[in-house]
Amino acid sequence: MQSLGGRPNIFPYLLLVPALLITLLIVAWPLTQTFWLSFTDSSLKPVTNFVGLDNYEKIFAKKFPQVVARTFYWMALSVTFKMVVGVAGAMLLNSAVMGRGFFRLLVMPPWIVPIAIGVFMWRWMYNGQFGMISGVAQNLGILAEPFEFLATRDAAFYSTIVTDVWVGTPLVTIYLLAAMQSISTDLHEAAWVDGASRMYRFRRITLPLIMPAVATMGLLSAIWTFNSFDIIWILTEGGPRDATTTMIIDTYKTAISRFKYGEGSARAVMIVIFLSSFAGFYFYMISRFAKRSLGK
Repeated sequence: MQSLGGRPNIFPYLLLVPALLITLLIVAWPLTQTFWLSFTDSSLKPVTNFVGLDNYEKIFAKKFPQVVARTFYWMALSVTFKMVVGVAGAMLLNSAVMGRGFFRLLVMPPWIVPIAIGVFMWRWMYNGQFGMISGVAQNLGILAEPFEFLATRDAAFYSTIVTDVWVGTPLVTIYLLAAMQSISTDLHEAAWVDGASRMYRFRRITLPLIMPAVATMGLLSAIWTFNSFDIIWILTEGGPRDATTTMIIDTYKTAISRFKYGEGSARAVMIVIFLSSFAGFYFYMISRFAKRSLGK
């Protein structure tokens, strides 16, 4: 960038210095420290030794591959339901119905309520003795006796997914609703005049035009879900028998509960690697899809 006199203008770059310093302070420095600790046996011991790749060998020698597979499966199911319900909810809220402003307001509480309070409410509902879900199921004849949703492996796993979808869907819905409202009504009116059905208009007009928003929200939701800690920890603490232990829960248990900071840092580094690889692959697939849609 040059000034009017032909000399380099460094003022715009100077304006970026504060933001760069803050980024280095809150992102680059902790990440560098975590990366260094992953090669040590850091713990509560006063002396820290360099151990090379021992921490990485340890985590792959244990049940870490199962934890990785469980994490991606948990993320895939949760994000899929969020996107499907979010798109459907945005379509309904974008419809010209009486009182839609009120219905839009009703979507927000799961996202506005503090996560801890909302998750504790779900933990109460999952309780087999006095929880609402088990009680209603017994009254309807679905269950013959109280059922502890968080005490069995499969039920606990899918219960955490339901709670995560409940927490994350409002943001997806509002985000996609904003994208739908940016579409010109003339396109839908012209298609309606030509006799296009509602489903045809959705497939040929709405969905292609909101696809950038869907792709962006899908990636953000995947990252947030992958790193989700509070929902699982409050509900099950990773149990029963590690049924809901994801990579972030496993990292917390290792570094904080067992005070193995070196091994915990190695797990944290693996999270960064997996998420970076996933984001790269995601953008690659989205770019291919966009080129195919444009006929390139």
